[in-house]
Amino acid sequence: MAEAAIEIAGINKRFGAVHANRDIDLKIEAGTIHGIIGENGAGKSTLMSIIYGFYQADSGEIRVGGKTVQIQSSSDAIALGIGMVHQHFMLVHNFSVLENVILGAESAPLLGTSIVRARGELERLERDYGLEVDPDAIVEELPVGLQQRVEILKALYRGADILILDEPTGVLTPPEADHLFRILRQLKNEGKTIVLITHKLREIMAVTDNVSVMRQGAMVATRKTAETTVEELAELMVGRRVLLRVEKGEAKPGELLLSVQGLTVRDSRGVTMVDNVSFDVRAGEIVGIAGVAGNGQSQLLETITGIRKAVSGTVTLDGAPVDLTGEADPADLRRRGMAHVPEDRHYMGLVLPFEESENAILGYHGQEKYLKGPFLDVEAIRADARDKIEKYDIRPRDCRLKTANFSGGNQQKIVLARELEQDPKVLIVGQPTRGVDVGAIEFIHKRLIDMRDQGKAVLLVSVELDEIRSLSDRILVMFAGRIVGERDPDASEGELGLLMAGVEEKEAAE
Repeated sequence: MAEAAIEIAGINKRFGAVHANRDIDLKIEAGTIHGIIGENGAGKSTLMSIIYGFYQADSGEIRVGGKTVQIQSSSDAIALGIGMVHQHFMLVHNFSVLENVILGAESAPLLGTSIVRARGELERLERDYGLEVDPDAIVEELPVGLQQRVEILKALYRGADILILDEPTGVLTPPEADHLFRILRQLKNEGKTIVLITHKLREIMAVTDNVSVMRQGAMVATRKTAETTVEELAELMVGRRVLLRVEKGEAKPGELLLSVQGLTVRDSRGVTMVDNVSFDVRAGEIVGIAGVAGNGQSQLLETITGIRKAVSGTVTLDGAPVDLTGEADPADLRRRGMAHVPEDRHYMGLVLPFEESENAILGYHGQEKYLKGPFLDVEAIRADARDKIEKYDIRPRDCRLKTANFSGGNQQKIVLARELEQDPKVLIVGQPTRGVDVGAIEFIHKRLIDMRDQGKAVLLVSVELDEIRSLSDRILVMFAGRIVGERDPDASEGELGLLMAGVEEKEAAE
């Protein structure tokens, strides 16, 4: 038997009535990459947070390197050689990379002395593990992939031999994810132990040695990755067979519901992010926009939905113009039949300290069905929320729970339920399944196809190329703010990838 880096036995954790972890036993072999998978809300992050000292178990035992330990805080975990990279990064955005790396681990009373010592160590870590990043760069100016490297460097700087990564590719582009996996393999080759929490089964198959499956707070199986399949893991996660392909009939496009013509948008620095973009979306079709993140997709969606000002161009919704001068009222667009599922649910989709029922009506709270005279009808709002919870299988089934206490995938379902249940004419969807497990992905994809088949116009943006190809009836590819090509969904991944990389359309088609 291989030596265990971490062993846990009989771990239990409750949050009120929610039994998040149930009698969990787990062995993670030293020098391996061990995947932990499960549906959103299965208890994966809770278990890892216990190992990292954010939570304390109600009962059970943790052994590190064969010795029973008490982990009361993250400081205890760090002292035991455990580091964690969280799904939502723990960085000070206006600090430099170097300042973030040493924060809380200063080596001398004078900060300047600590920085000098740390710079050399940071350069060694970057060189040894392929984690190159400018130590003097300000974190908020770095792309997400590089911010994640800073989090890994923080853990390594503190001497981590065991590295826990929670949904590490949820905000990464495919090339960034590939680079992360190369880094993880190199860390493993250097003797580090990696624990990878993810919902993406193909990533599990590509990078892990062993994989454990959680369902409803319990550990239901552990497999050697080479001896299992995506289909078996999906069934173990959900407790039933899961459709891994999108089943849909042929689209029947109808009337023109959304038209974008000559749209140009600049950011706060004056840089053109959307460059003379034109396209139409008709009733009964899904138009997907493919592209590497950062090529103008976010600014495009924000402008169409009235959040961002345009420099020039026109947008029409069901034949009527949308105000692009910066004075547009997103609430007016909602009343006119546009619904918007934003790319970042935390930044733009939810108010995390609010109860689930409050977020379930956010933006629509002025509707008569939610009012009793001039006041909100709390009972009607909660009844409506309970209906959505049931229909969209949101867990836990508690509309009074703070939204921050739901898993990322269930938070995404709250946003989707709120927007889709308004029966919009036009649905704008950004990254619909970011941070969502395989069972919920199946559900969300079915709902989007249902919207199309009900005659809605759906504009979809996703960095998941498989998702774009599976759901879309037409695919537009964006690069450097421009639409560089249009393809049918049966276009090859290679052809779309070339367009996404900026290869001209004629070259990509050859």
